[in-house]
Amino acid sequence: MENAKNAILNGSTALGIEFGSTRIKAVLIGANNEPIASGAHDWENRLENGIWTYTLEDVWTGVQDAYTKMAEDVKAQYDITLTNVGAIGFSAMMHGYMPFNKEGELMVPFRTWRNTITAEASEKLTGLFNYHIPQRWSIAHLYQAILNKEEHVKDIDFITTLDGYVHWKLSGKKVLGVGGASGMFPIDIDTKDYDKKMMAQFDELVAPYGYPWKLADILPKSLLAGENAGTLTEEGARLLDVSGNLKPGIPMCPPEGDAGTGMTATNSVTKRTGNVSAGTSVFAMIVLEKNLSKAYEEIDMVTTPTGNLVAMVHCNNCTSDLNAWVNIFKEYSEAMGMEVDMNKLFGTLYNKALEGDKDCGGLLSYCYFSGEHITGFEEGRPLFVRSSDCRFNLANFMRTHLYTALGALKVGLDILFKEEGVGLDKIFGHGGLFKTKGVGQSIMAAAMNVPVSVMETAGEGGAWGIALLASYMKNKEEGETLDSYLTNKVFAGQEAVEMNPDPEDVKGFDAFIERYKAGLAIERAAVDSKIW
Repeated sequence: MENAKNAILNGSTALGIEFGSTRIKAVLIGANNEPIASGAHDWENRLENGIWTYTLEDVWTGVQDAYTKMAEDVKAQYDITLTNVGAIGFSAMMHGYMPFNKEGELMVPFRTWRNTITAEASEKLTGLFNYHIPQRWSIAHLYQAILNKEEHVKDIDFITTLDGYVHWKLSGKKVLGVGGASGMFPIDIDTKDYDKKMMAQFDELVAPYGYPWKLADILPKSLLAGENAGTLTEEGARLLDVSGNLKPGIPMCPPEGDAGTGMTATNSVTKRTGNVSAGTSVFAMIVLEKNLSKAYEEIDMVTTPTGNLVAMVHCNNCTSDLNAWVNIFKEYSEAMGMEVDMNKLFGTLYNKALEGDKDCGGLLSYCYFSGEHITGFEEGRPLFVRSSDCRFNLANFMRTHLYTALGALKVGLDILFKEEGVGLDKIFGHGGLFKTKGVGQSIMAAAMNVPVSVMETAGEGGAWGIALLASYMKNKEEGETLDSYLTNKVFAGQEAVEMNPDPEDVKGFDAFIERYKAGLAIERAAVDSKIW
């Protein structure tokens, strides 16, 4: 408590604020990089005129509320009115489209990563660059607006992402961390900046339209972790802290996307490391030693906050169907007159899965609540199927649902490991799948065939990650890399439980995934039948 108070009074803190899809969270960390206060604001995106968006009012009322609650937490715990912090950083959901004119006005509603309205642009740019451009990337949104002949495009002065926008309004600087920038436009891993060849290709592609700008004119400047990204202006301080207590002049680190802050929060920014987040959706990020041999539609290419190349496999579906089945067992237990402890129920059923056959006894399921681009589905139908001679018991049933939660992810990861020969020494897991000790971890190790570690601090999330990046910018020593800063000054002494893959589990998961891929025709028939 005394150390935290001194850090607040001395200004040796760092503040991280992240805009997640459903929550804006502010985390204040002390001199030892551990959280000492926090605040949060819940928000939801809205579908307006066919576009998933948040209004600018949503953005500012949300971040002000999160900051206010964090400052109130400081007051309640330490009896200190917060007037200064050592450094500030902002993070948000990557990608999307926010175009501004010369007057600084947003010309169309913010188009978030969730929109799938850029298929034509995505396909054409992927072909032009020979580099996979997902629909959610900013450049895909820009080119789709051009293809649609949208009136605002000729007046664009600046395009950015949500965290880049907030940083700009608070500091006056039109910049973005390289990890976030890699979700706007491809990065050259040698220069650790936008790929100049691809930028020239894009400018040539759109030249016939006669716009007064070049791509380099309208993208935010890309910065590496540790670089100074400006300071909080007087106007910015008033905009962030409605009480007026916060002083201007606070140094700000480059705003970073949620992928980069997730890597930072799990100490997985070094080559041959990675992290996997498994909850409602699941994604894995692997830091590569070299570029892939070709573009893959299933693999997104981004970077760490230091500009190292990262392969991302992102899947829409993970634990929703698994949770639905657990709730069926809850209903059964209640119908039998038993009082249900959900933690005990999850733990019992998850551990029961470990008793099952390594290949799930021939059972098969698909957890597709929604479409899954990895396997080519625009819609989903949750399914459980079996033949009459399968080994149908509770252990195999639960193991099947744990396996299939990672089924689409494994399809994507197998491209990296088996087709591209990507090397991986260890991966850090976080999210709901790992809450039952040892179970999700062993299933993930079997799917990936690498050691999987779980750290308690992984639950602190991206707001903590961007706070760490702010702390690194302010406190790093001469020549100290982000990798060494995290390892020696943040995660040193923190316990991580590592689990190695069981060779028999790996064989079993490989057998299951072959059945999974062969059975996709069943899922396709369910979608095409249109009976639901």
